[in-house]
Amino acid sequence: MIGTIADTLGRSIESAAQTVSGVFFEPVIRLGVTGLAGAGKTVFITSLVANLMDRGRMPGLSAARSGRIEAAYLQPQPDDTVPRFAFEAHLDALTGDAPSWPSSTRSVSELRLSLRVRPRGLLGGLSGARTVHLDIVDYPGEWLLDLGLIDLDYTTWSRQTLARARARPGSDAFFDLLERTDPTAKLDEATAQELAQAWTDHLRAAQAAGFADCAPGRFLLPGDLEGSPALTFAPLSEGAAPRGSLAREFARRYAAYVAQVVKPFFRAHFSRIDRQIVLVDVLGAIDAGPAALGELRETLTAILGAFRPGRNAFLSALIGKRVDRILFAATKADHLHYGQHDRLEAMMGALVAEARRRADFAGAETRAIALAALRATVEESRRIDGAETGLVRGRLIETGKTVALHPGDLPEDPRALLRGDAGAVDWPDGTFGVMRFAPAPLTLRDGNGPPHIRLDRAAEFLIGDKL
Repeated sequence: MIGTIADTLGRSIESAAQTVSGVFFEPVIRLGVTGLAGAGKTVFITSLVANLMDRGRMPGLSAARSGRIEAAYLQPQPDDTVPRFAFEAHLDALTGDAPSWPSSTRSVSELRLSLRVRPRGLLGGLSGARTVHLDIVDYPGEWLLDLGLIDLDYTTWSRQTLARARARPGSDAFFDLLERTDPTAKLDEATAQELAQAWTDHLRAAQAAGFADCAPGRFLLPGDLEGSPALTFAPLSEGAAPRGSLAREFARRYAAYVAQVVKPFFRAHFSRIDRQIVLVDVLGAIDAGPAALGELRETLTAILGAFRPGRNAFLSALIGKRVDRILFAATKADHLHYGQHDRLEAMMGALVAEARRRADFAGAETRAIALAALRATVEESRRIDGAETGLVRGRLIETGKTVALHPGDLPEDPRALLRGDAGAVDWPDGTFGVMRFAPAPLTLRDGNGPPHIRLDRAAEFLIGDKL
């Protein structure tokens, strides 16, 4: 409890210092970019920064449209112990002679983009331009899921996790091993490692099948914790846990994981975020089927609490920062003809309806949107079976061939899919998974960033009021 009080006071002092600095000197917007694996976080950050530096494709950002952003330039990020986001390397991968998708996020990184902005009206003439810093924080989506463990003890986590795992693919080997294991027996390290590896294998299989809740996240991306006791545990069935037993040790290791890995990450990054975007591969979840889509909705609702939503005012530093704007974004909108974008956006809104109600109640402003941070396709229409059909044309990663595809229509009412009744709607079975497009070769004019869909609208919601 003393440690918790000290942490809270430390965050309050730091937050107060940042608030005073932002009011009287150069404002700082700390933007968290998160999302589950494969949602496109790296591409989003790269395209956002490129389009803020060359703003020809950003008419939806009012400060860019009016010309009040006079310049944008990269600076060293303020956190000396956090790796820099490899913006230049990722941009080269997306816009080079043989464009390719950049590697996915595997650790925390940060980037500071400074914007020289001319205030509106008379104030602009009197004070001149001011500098606004945008600090963008990127971290693996796998780690995001761990934040839901903070309020769960080992017994509760095991009970909930085992119930979910039985209905997911890749769990048979783990449950076979669990049935042969006596949790009350004296700890044997070889058995502990075998159980932890079997659980990790299940998480990888579930993630590959499109399921969202694959925690603990460091089991999938361990980094320098690989092989440590903090990552050598697994869920066990409820029962006695005598001293020195496997069950007692697993409970201890789980508690250590939460206390020494998850909570420090929360303190270092989440507790200082002002604005948040959550990127979601909705089409991938639909492709994986009703069970995966239902789990995605539950996961998005569960992790919202980590953002500490609420309204930030000048004195809010005394109680710690809260995220006052959260944008839920369905990515890969370029995989659909624009005629279906409204349906994709409605699906995103339905998936996070409960999460948005909680955030709105706490005073945060939320929105759902469908976007593509980098457009990889072009749209066209063809008459098929007597009906005008919207298609998207792009180059497939696997074959390198250029194809025009129509994956099927999303339902007008997104609740038809969320009810999990595949027979009630024309469920696009296995079609979206085929649509793995490579980035298109680009020829950018001076002043233009990479092509996108609604990235400017996302930026307006996230930072427009601060510019």
